[in-house]
Amino acid sequence: MEDQAIVALYWQRDESAIQETQQKYGPYLLKIAYQILSSREDSEESVNDTYLKAWGSMPPHRPVTLSTYLGRITRQRSIDLFRTRHRDKRGGSEYALSLTELEDCVSGGDATGRAMDQKLLAEAIAAYLGGLAPETRTAFLERYYFMDPVADIAARRGCTLAKTKSMLYRARQGLRNYLEKEGFDL
Repeated sequence: MEDQAIVALYWQRDESAIQETQQKYGPYLLKIAYQILSSREDSEESVNDTYLKAWGSMPPHRPVTLSTYLGRITRQRSIDLFRTRHRDKRGGSEYALSLTELEDCVSGGDATGRAMDQKLLAEAIAAYLGGLAPETRTAFLERYYFMDPVADIAARRGCTLAKTKSMLYRARQGLRNYLEKEGFDL
């Protein structure tokens, strides 16, 4: 079923919208959740929360790209669940590992905690990523937004694990230097 037809089902408050969403995007959403949570049960809970959130948000929202809309909800729900379950420790998930890799670039301190600073930081990161080569930018987003394992990114690109790690390292170092140049406290 096409995305717009599924969205129309949500707008009609037809419960089959959830079944159609699950059939078309269930594995995709589970992958996003699992990359963050590293637990099948928690991932399923997060995806179910996504369906509930989608049901409650359409209407008034009418997403053009349903996969992106649902993926964003799943990602945020999974991160919230991860934080709840791992308050004082970091688990073995790709989410935790990718955060550890980015610690040197972006701190969690007060400088980026306020809403305005977050907006400026987001704009600066977007500007930096816009200046990267497409291959590097895509790998960076796959790793630090979608939390894909480095080995999976390397396999998709047809390059070695070492080359991919090196590319990501250089991108992180470049981001750190760029943010420092832009006046962010790291």
